[in-house]
Amino acid sequence: MKTPPDTEMNRETRSLIASEDYPLSPVPLTARKSMASLAPLLMGFTLYSGTLFAGGLVGPAFKFFPDLLGLIIVGNLILGTYAAALSNIAAKTGLSTVLMARFSFGNVGSRWVDFILGFTQIGWYAWGTALIADLLNKLAGVPPSWNWLTILFFTYFFCSTAYLGYKAMDWLSRIAVPAMLILMVWCFAIASNKVGGWAGLQAIQPTKEMTIGVALTIIVGTFVSGGTQATNWSRFAKTGKVATISTLLAFFVANGFLLFSGAFCSLVYANVPGIADSSDIVQVMAYQGLVGWGLLLLFLNMWTTQDNTIYAFSVAGAHMFRTNKRTLFVLGGATIALVLAWGGIYKMLVDYLILLGTFIPPIGGVIMADFWLHRRGEFPPLDLPQPAFNWVGVIAYVMASAIAYFTGKASLGIAPINGIVAAIILYLILSKVLPQSTTHSTLG
Repeated sequence: MKTPPDTEMNRETRSLIASEDYPLSPVPLTARKSMASLAPLLMGFTLYSGTLFAGGLVGPAFKFFPDLLGLIIVGNLILGTYAAALSNIAAKTGLSTVLMARFSFGNVGSRWVDFILGFTQIGWYAWGTALIADLLNKLAGVPPSWNWLTILFFTYFFCSTAYLGYKAMDWLSRIAVPAMLILMVWCFAIASNKVGGWAGLQAIQPTKEMTIGVALTIIVGTFVSGGTQATNWSRFAKTGKVATISTLLAFFVANGFLLFSGAFCSLVYANVPGIADSSDIVQVMAYQGLVGWGLLLLFLNMWTTQDNTIYAFSVAGAHMFRTNKRTLFVLGGATIALVLAWGGIYKMLVDYLILLGTFIPPIGGVIMADFWLHRRGEFPPLDLPQPAFNWVGVIAYVMASAIAYFTGKASLGIAPINGIVAAIILYLILSKVLPQSTTHSTLG
């Protein structure tokens, strides 16, 4: 292919694409980042309030050691391995999940991936802004009548770094992640003294029942949809090794630390008067006399997750409409989330969004099988026309999602993992028996 001349127009186009964080093209090597940049950004994404609540659900059902600690380690190792595998592909190719989906689902079929990933993130963004308004009511005495204004402010404030792009999110994470970790360790030190250290924790007996399968489903399932979209940032990694280690630090270490936090607090402060939810570390810090620091932790926690969430929506939206104007989708997505939060619809969406977590992991399974098993570790160029539908990927995805859903209902194994493994196996089998389409789509 003949290289186009380096005209002023070409330079302007490349500059625009770079400023929008390459939504429709591979991230060039000149824009790649080191582990010092990528790891804090991904860790900020995983330091998410919902994970605290998940830890709080699991904690009271198991003895602290080895049961609870073992579950947290195993569950997060599964999650981290899955996310790291996708991140490794992203670093090698420079592509996000939605761009990879063009090959495994087809040019038109990949728009389903855009929709399900984008819609999930908008729902969580609405939930997050509504959550911080509610917590400010409880902890800072903000009148409930101001909810609409609080939600309006945080909706657009949190998306500011996502609008500016990777560099702004990078610097926020470099400051926020260490600060959050210091505050949480401070909280733990106080709690550990209260309970009597290791011996005190071991003496606490489980107060509710939960099977190991259900516990692992909660641990893995809470953030597996986020793991599927870690590629939005790991595609900026200089090497596959940088992407893999950074993702493991985020999804195994940081996410595991947050799960442990929720479980730890739920054990130490269960049934303590003045704490409505012992899995909420912010409420715990308020009880410990650290209300100001707790609010700071909440603010940083929500900001570093919310900007990643709306950024993920913007990448999916830009791909769905095949435009490089990613920042328009940051503002548009935030506005949709604002309407959802104001209308109270987020209260009805949460269960549905958790259900979507069952249908997102098979996407990653299909992509991994397509890249490693079918294409032998190399995608074709993005400008090579693809079939409208890659029926191997579409059928494998539908069947794997059904397996994940029904095994989850029956409490057989870990639903998200069932979906991933089923997608890989089904894609491999179907790619051997179904002919690949030779009809290519040139749409967008």
